Amino acid sequence: MLVDGEAGRLKTEADEPGWEVDPDDEWGVAVIATVGRQLKLRREAVGMRAADFGRAVGYGEDLVYKIEGGKRIPRQEYLDKADTVLNAGGLIAAAWEDVKKVRYPKKVRALGKLEAKAVEIGLYECNSVHGLLQTPEHARAVIGAAQPPYSPDDVERMVAARLARQAVFERDPAPSVHFVLEEAPLRRQVGGTMVWRRQLERLLEVGRLNHVTLQVMPTNTDAHPGLDGNIELLKFPDGTAVGRSDGKFSGRPVSDPRQLRILELRYGTIRAQALPPRESLAFIEQLLGET
Repeated sequence: MLVDGEAGRLKTEADEPGWEVDPDDEWGVAVIATVGRQLKLRREAVGMRAADFGRAVGYGEDLVYKIEGGKRIPRQEYLDKADTVLNAGGLIAAAWEDVKKVRYPKKVRALGKLEAKAVEIGLYECNSVHGLLQTPEHARAVIGAAQPPYSPDDVERMVAARLARQAVFERDPAPSVHFVLEEAPLRRQVGGTMVWRRQLERLLEVGRLNHVTLQVMPTNTDAHPGLDGNIELLKFPDGTAVGRSDGKFSGRPVSDPRQLRILELRYGTIRAQALPPRESLAFIEQLLGET
């Protein structure tokens, strides 16, 4: 019998916070409901009660019912154990390919989809290192600092979602990506000295990619259009574009050409005031040398 190895007991909902289904995510609800229904049908087909099945996979009966009812997102380990217990020959385990697509919050998935389609990505970040550039340790420290605090499971879920978006750097053909980061967040030793050093090393790694431009906005520069918030600009193969700015249009995504021109003007001004790419990388190397 497979049980929770840490405590020798069946897992309950309290052991796995953060795996609830977002009721506003229609696609996610449909996927999880379908997977849950298939799990229930296969369990019933072999004549196994929910309590017995739960003991076999190491989960409490209540959690089994919630997963089968489409109220909870099953972990990969749950599907793998269920596949073995129900002798499904890999069919249940394969459902993880669909489940993992809705594992992340809807807003993160939507942003990831846009980034995955864009041929040009322009990003200005004023208060932190951009998520596309964060190391796992840095992301974990930033997300873990939220108040009220997230549960450990919620933190890991959001870290995984953030890292999944970084697949944009592995696309072929690769998009042209432009970053402008403020100096102050680069000096903040989030997570401690070693985590901070690894984050700076990651910035250098990405900044040296031939399709990436990374610039640093020095603290001692004049006022610029990014002082009221972050800016994102995504351009697509068909010539369309989407932009967003915390300080303009209430942070809503915009695609109207007139509104986009305003964001492009702002972003262009920010890039012009920031350190050139070569000087920016040299600046980050200098920060590394100060530790």
